[in-house]
Amino acid sequence: MASPLSSLMVLWLVAILVHCTVHASASGANPTAGFVKVDLTDRNFQVQSPYNMPKSQRFQYSHGVRQFWVLDTDKPFNTATHTNPRTEVRLRGHDYSSGVWQFQGYGYVPSGTSGVTVMQIHNEEGAEHSTVLMLHVYDGVLRFYSGQAVEGNIYDRWFRLNVVHDVDRSTVTVYIDGEKRFATDVIPSQSYYFKFGVYMQHHNWSPCMESRWTNVTVYTKP
Repeated sequence: MASPLSSLMVLWLVAILVHCTVHASASGANPTAGFVKVDLTDRNFQVQSPYNMPKSQRFQYSHGVRQFWVLDTDKPFNTATHTNPRTEVRLRGHDYSSGVWQFQGYGYVPSGTSGVTVMQIHNEEGAEHSTVLMLHVYDGVLRFYSGQAVEGNIYDRWFRLNVVHDVDRSTVTVYIDGEKRFATDVIPSQSYYFKFGVYMQHHNWSPCMESRWTNVTVYTKP
């Protein structure tokens, strides 16, 4: 089972993140060029976690790093749903229905985590299709849902994830460390919002699933 980040581990993770940021800036493009940063406060980061557990046993936020974990035996995030266990942030206050929007965050998935969504674009509540994008991790590979590989060897390293959603064109593009890795057309819906963390899927899951995130930012085009 995952444990809260120690001060030493946090410093190690920050050092790795700085290295990855410099490397990504040197080796990849900047997908946020031409975008405007959206103001986010702590109130925009709503944590959803198993209803039968104290949030502190499935989520930690320390030194700018959000750590999420869930067990395959956990309950859903409320008693009204029968969905799988999750510990996720639902970004509130910036749902969107038009234009071009972008999620950026630095993610880390420890080895052994499998069968889990680590980031998604969710449709409005009650939509025919729940999402237009889910990024799953299976055995160290980041995938578009359970299909096409987006990035291999995702374990035990910080990576910069950029997801661009062009609502009017109904397209989604995924970048890893500034490099375009995947693009697809998506089924349009009425409105959308971003989520990240861990959300157990329906096959090949591990007993404990974990991801860590820092410097999560939202952008849009003027």
